[in-house]
Amino acid sequence: MVAPFLGSLIVFLLISMPVAVALGLASVVGIIIHPALDLTVVPQRIIIALNSFPLMAIPFFILAGGLMQNGGVAQRLVDFASTIVGHITGGLAMTVIITSLFFAAISGSGTATVLTIGSILVPGMIAKGYESGFISSTVSVSGALGIIIPPSIPLILYGITAQVSVTEMFLAGIVPGVLLTMAMLIYAFVISKKNGFPKEEKASLSEVAISFVKSLPAILMPVLVLGGIYGGIFTPTEASVVAVVYGLLAGLFYKELTLKKIYNTLTSSAISTAIIMIIIGTSGLFSYYIQMIGIPAMLTEFMMNITTNPYIFLLIINLLLLIVGMFIEGSAAILILTPLLLPIATSVGVDPIHFGIVMIVNLAIGLCTPPVGLNLFAASKISGVSISKLSMAVIPYIIVMLLVTLLVSFLPIFSLWFNFL
Repeated sequence: MVAPFLGSLIVFLLISMPVAVALGLASVVGIIIHPALDLTVVPQRIIIALNSFPLMAIPFFILAGGLMQNGGVAQRLVDFASTIVGHITGGLAMTVIITSLFFAAISGSGTATVLTIGSILVPGMIAKGYESGFISSTVSVSGALGIIIPPSIPLILYGITAQVSVTEMFLAGIVPGVLLTMAMLIYAFVISKKNGFPKEEKASLSEVAISFVKSLPAILMPVLVLGGIYGGIFTPTEASVVAVVYGLLAGLFYKELTLKKIYNTLTSSAISTAIIMIIIGTSGLFSYYIQMIGIPAMLTEFMMNITTNPYIFLLIINLLLLIVGMFIEGSAAILILTPLLLPIATSVGVDPIHFGIVMIVNLAIGLCTPPVGLNLFAASKISGVSISKLSMAVIPYIIVMLLVTLLVSFLPIFSLWFNFL
């Protein structure tokens, strides 16, 4: 039963079938040949996978991010970050990273962060003398913060799939996200200093204050949402609804949300939600079938025969996830791999929350690596830099991200810091 199931899955993926469809069809093939199952299992398991209250957070956070993206929030964040670090050598590159940090906490999407922040900053930076490959790679990797900094769709998906607290996943993503941001800032500064990239005039205190006041509604959104969750005022699902209302009010406050923009945001959010939900539904069916035929147990036994050392296990998992991230979109990879790898992780003593962060940080790197790195394609579209040139330019940033990933992997305190308070 295992061979036909895995064989069909590999064939479907090799012929470039969408991952959601490949998972569903391979599971159907397996169910047909399984003596104890029939096809009535298919709709049952898809509905069971989707029948989850925490999943309601996904469409609302997507909608909230869209409203903030189209409501003038990004420009205010860029202006504020520029007044803080614009006067430093390479300050505009640092502005990209800092703005992406803030916007990541609003949109929860890596590619949306690249498209929004990049479209504002990249053309002007290239005109001011920044090397196009460097700035395009900076925008690309900065967008990866979108899936690590909470609230993040992948954090929610992992929490639901692994049956761990989404709130704890949000908490666990904060320190790794900040570490990654700091590492990027240091690298951007060093390279800018080495190449003599330009800097802006230093903003006066009054200019900083004015910029801060204008950006305050944008800055307060993650504070309100995350503060409400961590303070026990509302659940992540309830927080997503609060985020939508706040995003709508912020866009109206900035007077940039029109009825047309609201309609377009609702439409694009519905499409994005539908895509994710289809993946979740077929992944639920896939997870059920692999549990039925014992694949996770087989993998656990196989890995335990190789090593029971959690550090060696994490090193192997890092390599695996880096390769997977090059070929499979992050959300799909989480839904496919979590049921397979989490039992092994817990059997060697790795905390499920910590393992989730390791997985998501690795998959964030996958957003910036060819051949299917979505952030690379988004940055290339904005800057006009070819994918081949951008793939080379991003390598130093990838090395920086790998070093942070190893740090997060081998020092669980960065993910589980809240347990030590």
